[in-house]
Amino acid sequence: MTTVAERALRREILLDGAWVRYWEYPGHDDGAPTLLMVHGFRGDHHGLELVVDQLPGYRVIAPDLPGFGESEPLAAGSHDVDGYIRFLDRLAGELGLGPQTYLLGHSFGSIVVSHYLAAHPGRFRAAILVNPISEPALQGPKAVASRLAGFYYWAGAKLPERLGFGLLRNRIIVRAMSIMMAKTRDPQLRSYIHAQHDAYFSAFANRRVVLEAFRASISADVAQVADRLDLPVLLIAGERDDIGSVPSQRKLAAAIPDARLEVIPAVGHLIHYETPAPAAAYIRNFIDGMSA
Repeated sequence: MTTVAERALRREILLDGAWVRYWEYPGHDDGAPTLLMVHGFRGDHHGLELVVDQLPGYRVIAPDLPGFGESEPLAAGSHDVDGYIRFLDRLAGELGLGPQTYLLGHSFGSIVVSHYLAAHPGRFRAAILVNPISEPALQGPKAVASRLAGFYYWAGAKLPERLGFGLLRNRIIVRAMSIMMAKTRDPQLRSYIHAQHDAYFSAFANRRVVLEAFRASISADVAQVADRLDLPVLLIAGERDDIGSVPSQRKLAAAIPDARLEVIPAVGHLIHYETPAPAAAYIRNFIDGMSA
């Protein structure tokens, strides 16, 4: 039996001079709810496929963000939050995704989604933020790690091209990151996560793209626009998330006018890999509750 992901339709669209690749996972019927999914930093659409597999009744559209996966870099402008907001608006408009569409963002995608919705109220029906970036990366206990990562990406961009790419795509560094983020003790699942990161974490177009996107990821967060989100918002957080602590997620939920927070136990920042079934169950309950 094939999975939903295996039945995905690979599509492409030319937006403002750059080709964007996106995947459409059809629902059971024409009336199925539609979700537009935005992946995280250095990822692509593959990272969300385990969640998609748990939502067979829904129509899902998952693009590779410009400069990552199979999508070309933006033809003009920077790969920052504003650049991705413009991209998301153009994509939704070209695909005819109206106000009945649900918008989901994971990690860095939660920043893009929340800032987009704050700038475009009424554009979508509701938001779902998985592992939302709930607090500033350059403040608190994560500040030192964020600054070290910033130096890593800066060095990768400034070194001669061959050395810079070698640093940014270094398999030992990618594996160290994967080991640090994975919380599961299941050896098969850990191997799967590492294989996913090995395969897709270095699928970026060039060094400028990854440096610009990294700077965007540490300079913005969802809390900055929380009080401007005028639609229902589902937050799905990990109990052991090193990037967005549970106290900060609760504070974020309290700042959003209409928010629901669900915390999944014993998982960190990789909900989409480690606990896709509970995440999908929360998504279904949220959407079905709005449709009732």
